[in-house]
Amino acid sequence: MSSKTIHIINGDSLADKMQELDIPGESIVWRELLCEGPTAQEVGSNEFIRLRKGFLEQTYGISAEDYEEKFLSQLQLLKRIEEYDAVVLWFEFDLFCHINMIAAISFFLSNKKEVPMHLVCSKKLEGDEGQKSLCQLSSKQLFSHYKNRIKLTSDDLEIAEYIWELYCSNNPMQLKSQIKRNSNFEYLSSCIRAHIERFPNSTTGINSLESHVLKIINRHEISSENQLLGYALEYQGYYGYSDTQMKRLLTKLQGFYLLENDKVILSKEGEQAINGTKNFYRQLKNEEYFGGAKMYDFLYDPESHRLLKL
Repeated sequence: MSSKTIHIINGDSLADKMQELDIPGESIVWRELLCEGPTAQEVGSNEFIRLRKGFLEQTYGISAEDYEEKFLSQLQLLKRIEEYDAVVLWFEFDLFCHINMIAAISFFLSNKKEVPMHLVCSKKLEGDEGQKSLCQLSSKQLFSHYKNRIKLTSDDLEIAEYIWELYCSNNPMQLKSQIKRNSNFEYLSSCIRAHIERFPNSTTGINSLESHVLKIINRHEISSENQLLGYALEYQGYYGYSDTQMKRLLTKLQGFYLLENDKVILSKEGEQAINGTKNFYRQLKNEEYFGGAKMYDFLYDPESHRLLKL
């Protein structure tokens, strides 16, 4: 009997590109952005669905019907786990993809079946200045990544499941201890660091990504908000935010910059924020969640690199 493989793909762009490759198996597309909004640990549970539908509709205008069609229908295919003999995960190096990836792993493990899992992850290629996403690779490069896919050990899967559990809890402070754990997830430690720094800075009240965007404005000649969006997306590091996510962040920061004489410049508040001369915690505080934790229930201490609970 021939083996049957299921490929879990991080998005439609990569799914389209993979059609050029002659790789056996079935595919599903993981259309979620679990790095934002509230989550429940049991992926696909009634509570998980309730939380995600509410967040996505309120924040991004994604209807409950659209969520069911685009994501839950794919999740139903994964529930036929007994039909598969192998799983291949296709995810990028960034926080966006890694949170989705560990959620997918947790979903499989909750079904209590041992299935060999492999990971195909974007990585810096020799001769390239920066990292390319999987869908930016040529078909030959992508197939090479597949041939050299990483076999995940039981320890790797245990780490992924535990980090998902911590992400869904109200105690993100415990995540810091996971940074130094060795695993076959090459970029997991960097993603955990990036996540911890998404909580507001204890000195300024803005987080590292928000501060980074303001510093981009300060360093570059930017003539429009559209150009600012391009810079923010290109230089965001390990976050992997989409354009819709980054637009929401720029909306949040609108009081910190302004367009004057066809140039985006920092406002007085923006200068205070990057200079650390004023704390904007109270001004920015909202009810936003990262997994199981409210963003503004914790502060990031840049000196100790720890999270402090308020």
